Amino acid sequence: MKIKKGDKVKVIAGKDKGKSGVVLRAFPKLNSVVVEGIALYKRSLKVRTDQVGRIIERPRAIDASNVTRLEK
Repeated sequence: MKIKKGDKVKVIAGKDKGKSGVVLRAFPKLNSVVVEGIALYKRSLKVRTDQVGRIIERPRAIDASNVTRLEK
C-alpha cells in the first residue's frame, strides 16, 4: 500500500466519489484508510452525570483501492 498518513487523496469510487481529504490513519494489513470528512457515520453518546448526550459524526475506514493519491 503506497498511501500513508498525511497524504492528500481523492475518492474514485463509492458514495463519496469526487471528494478529497487528508488521510488520518492507514491500515496496511487491512488495506484500508480513514480519510478526513469521507464516509461519515453518526454515533450517539449516552447521557452521563457530567456530560450531555449528543450525536457525533465520525469517519469510517474505506478500502485503499477506492482512493488515489494526489500530487503534492
